[in-house]
Amino acid sequence: MNSDNHGPLKGVRVLDLSTMVAGPVATMMLADQGADVIKVENPEGDLMRRLARGRRGMNPSFLASNRNKRSIALDLKTAEGRAILGRLVAAADVLVHNFRAGAPERLGLGEDTVREIRPDIIYVSVSGFGERGPYSGQRAYDPVIQALSGLADVQRDRDTGRPRMVRTIIADYTTALTTAQAITAALFHRQRTGEGQHVRIAMLDAMISYLWPEAMPSLTFVGEERDPSDGEVGPDLIFATQDRYVTAGALSDEEWTGMCRAFGREDLINDPRFKTARDRTINAVARREIMSAELEKWRADEILPRLLANDVPSAPVRRRIELLQDPQVRESGILQEHDTEHLGRIRLPRPAARFDRTPANVRTMAPALGEHNEPILAELGYSKESIERLKQAGVLHPREIK
Repeated sequence: MNSDNHGPLKGVRVLDLSTMVAGPVATMMLADQGADVIKVENPEGDLMRRLARGRRGMNPSFLASNRNKRSIALDLKTAEGRAILGRLVAAADVLVHNFRAGAPERLGLGEDTVREIRPDIIYVSVSGFGERGPYSGQRAYDPVIQALSGLADVQRDRDTGRPRMVRTIIADYTTALTTAQAITAALFHRQRTGEGQHVRIAMLDAMISYLWPEAMPSLTFVGEERDPSDGEVGPDLIFATQDRYVTAGALSDEEWTGMCRAFGREDLINDPRFKTARDRTINAVARREIMSAELEKWRADEILPRLLANDVPSAPVRRRIELLQDPQVRESGILQEHDTEHLGRIRLPRPAARFDRTPANVRTMAPALGEHNEPILAELGYSKESIERLKQAGVLHPREIK
């Protein structure tokens, strides 16, 4: 690990009161880029800590969503716990939470209360559906958003028509990316104007925005809507060769010509069904069926070089464990290994965005629950005796590494 912090957000302090995935991953991105992110947890800790087996009390999913943060564990049901939080707010630039409606006010974290302490704070609330509307009071996990946003419809089985989920929490991660970008935009606005603001991100909104350009363009022109699923039920872009699955696609005329030549099917180049990009889109099902039949004639190590030689975007479908040996993954350095005191050797992806002047890096692993109680409180001016008294009173949850 590189402990040096030269990231572009160095000097920004973020209070992360969010749990599970969307909020924590968003604040982790800010932490990767140099922000001082203080994860404020209740005495039981973020539920994400307990959802999977791990090593010495640290599960991999929590580890991969909370690196570069510090943890303080507070009982916010106590007056002293809320007082500590107030002092943290006073020193913060950003506050992020994903509480359900009404919970922030009960904890003394409503926007008006927070802004009395820090008028220019960036106040960020992440939710499933927003603050209004018939779904606003409902709990929302990733599958619910996949179902309501249309994503499960996009993924439906071509033979049965049964909707299917993407087997990763894409709605959570899309929301995290949206949130991180929105926070940096709000910070930029504050730097120019001195104004803080409330940033609201709903998972359903983030997912619909993500899907719209590719999955719902036929709903764009008002009065001319047509069902986006019309004509979609056909083979996808995963194809079987004689020995493994591959993907290949041809959008431009040049790529389609190259694919036909790679297959030895020059007769398809001038086929009126596939002559232009529009023709190939209209006849997508027939086109993909032909591609499937042609690819089944080859071994992957035979056809992929032919496709690539003709500038056709194509690749083998990797199993996840194969990523560890993929030459491009290894050359890029996206996966890094770190020696840690308590968890042994750890593998994590480095921050995807690389800054040549203000590098983002993995400085610390995800914190143990309450690991930074003492240093954070010391920064706020608490004495050792006061910190010990808060521990004894149950306001602080003590650091524990199993």
